[in-house]
Amino acid sequence: MSNAKKPAVKRPVVPRAPKVNILGLEKSAYKGGPSTLCKGCGHDSISQRITNVAWELGLDQTQVIKMSGIGCSSKTPAYFLGWSHAFNSVHGRMPAITTGAIVANRSLKVIGISGDGDTASIGVGQFKHAMRRNVPMVYIVENNGVYGLTKGQFSATADEGQVLKYHGVNHLPPLDICIEAIVANATFVARSFAGDPKQVEALLKAALSHHGIAVLDIISPCVSFNNHETSTKSYAYGKSHEMPLHQLDFIPPFEDIEIEEYEDELEVEMHDGSILVLKKLAEDHDPTDRYKALETLEKARAEHKFITGLIYIDESRQDLTDLLHLVDTPLSQLPEEKLRPSRQALEELVATF
Repeated sequence: MSNAKKPAVKRPVVPRAPKVNILGLEKSAYKGGPSTLCKGCGHDSISQRITNVAWELGLDQTQVIKMSGIGCSSKTPAYFLGWSHAFNSVHGRMPAITTGAIVANRSLKVIGISGDGDTASIGVGQFKHAMRRNVPMVYIVENNGVYGLTKGQFSATADEGQVLKYHGVNHLPPLDICIEAIVANATFVARSFAGDPKQVEALLKAALSHHGIAVLDIISPCVSFNNHETSTKSYAYGKSHEMPLHQLDFIPPFEDIEIEEYEDELEVEMHDGSILVLKKLAEDHDPTDRYKALETLEKARAEHKFITGLIYIDESRQDLTDLLHLVDTPLSQLPEEKLRPSRQALEELVATF
């Protein structure tokens, strides 16, 4: 017998198939251009969260429009969903431009990106009326408490008593984005922290499925001007003071999964075969209670607590496109004879006066 070793059999290397979503697209297809923001900026983390969620939900990018105003935050739509439509409006006017766009084409999914300056300062009036009208859009406020694009002056959400090296002390009380949204009758209001990717993604999924305006106030630290320990908009403060109202997850709608009553925890198999663990909380926050939501926010503000999660939701109100009785076909796709009344119709109308 020969003691010679048999040559090793080389097995062919089979390349792993790329992971794709329901549209057959890899996640890379949902990226945009490279970011030009400061390294470590919270805004870039939010852009990545949007990319992940859009890919997971299988959003058709060609039916998404990204809206923004002016500021560091308003540059970010260039960094995600590169196949989508986009419009960069003037400072603080993003809600009005969005209203016109969605009335012209109600089939579009709108993701609006704003900042605390663009929304809470120059654009606060536009913001309030978008809430009041229940414009169907996801309205993300990347909130860092400073004007990062113009070298770090205080914004309207800056903490009272906050000190900045080149701008002294802020003596004015801050506006609370979530309180302002609820008071203005927004139908979905949530707050999160750019350093909490799991929660941000869960809230984004829910917001994209909401019928109406969904406001996400995301604390997004400015690493250049407002990331010191005494700032409530810093990474250090957010990580040490964040108090989630509840554990969040979001499952896109399929056939209903029914469960039986349980005591503490229950494992539930999802449609994709994954297991969801349900856990009851000692104190459940009811996001459908408007007054309780305001009370929770006011109490947290008085105690300097950083409350995150889904704060308020109202699914009973019609959105703007329903209130205007728009036809199902987007106005932008209707022929001229459907949009412009005939001369005879105008003459008959005038005759009635």
